[in-house]
Amino acid sequence: MRQTFNAFLLVIPATLMIGIFFLWPLGYSLISAFTHETGLTLAHFEKVFSLYSNDILFTLIIVLVSLAILALLSITISAVIVLSPCRRLVKALAFLYRLPLFIPFIVAAQMMRTFLAKNGLMNNTLVALGVMTPMETTSLLGWSGIIITFVWKQMAFTTLLISGAMAAVEPTHILAAKNLGASRMRILFDIILPQVLPAIGIAMVLSTVTMMSVLSVPLMIGTGTPTMMTVDMAFRVNSYGDYPVANAMGVISYLMCAAMSWFYLRHSLNAKGNP
Repeated sequence: MRQTFNAFLLVIPATLMIGIFFLWPLGYSLISAFTHETGLTLAHFEKVFSLYSNDILFTLIIVLVSLAILALLSITISAVIVLSPCRRLVKALAFLYRLPLFIPFIVAAQMMRTFLAKNGLMNNTLVALGVMTPMETTSLLGWSGIIITFVWKQMAFTTLLISGAMAAVEPTHILAAKNLGASRMRILFDIILPQVLPAIGIAMVLSTVTMMSVLSVPLMIGTGTPTMMTVDMAFRVNSYGDYPVANAMGVISYLMCAAMSWFYLRHSLNAKGNP
């Protein structure tokens, strides 16, 4: 009993933190989204879809495109790190892909804003190299800049997960495939990727949640409408104090993240042979 009581005392602070800062706000937002002074209502969701349906679709497209590019780049970098015989290249990639890992999103957004603008660092460098003239430069701010920032910022996190999973693959499987004459591409697609799909799924789900919750990137790099749902939620709260509509958009974002999680879990269960 004493050990149980001591263990209970140890978990109380963490439980209180979770309850106060996560569960209570979550419960309040759910109740606020579905209630009005007269009782239960769906009016807040009707208002969201009437005003922000384009932004919801824009958010979904931005996240899906970012995930596709992120998965491609992360798997490629991880495969090079694990399979490449050139150790200098591996060390260079291992150093470069980790750079965005400790940079906050707001700092990344400001960096990309000055890098991707029409008169930004990228275009000025291309003009200085003679690749293009000042009249040919274009701004990448907007939807393309948001995707670039999301991919660049999340690539370190996803690559770390995927490369770690690839490095944990039984070396004898790779060695046996090499002894049978399999190329590195064949080893990657037939041996490694099937074993690291759970890690890839986890990386994509966590990246989805992160991109759905970031405000600074679409706010600083976006160029107007359509914009992402986080900007709309901040606008409803800061401009109108309209928490119910903002919470309704939050519920929609929860459902979008839940759909991604359900797809991953369903695929994982099917892969294990469970219905």
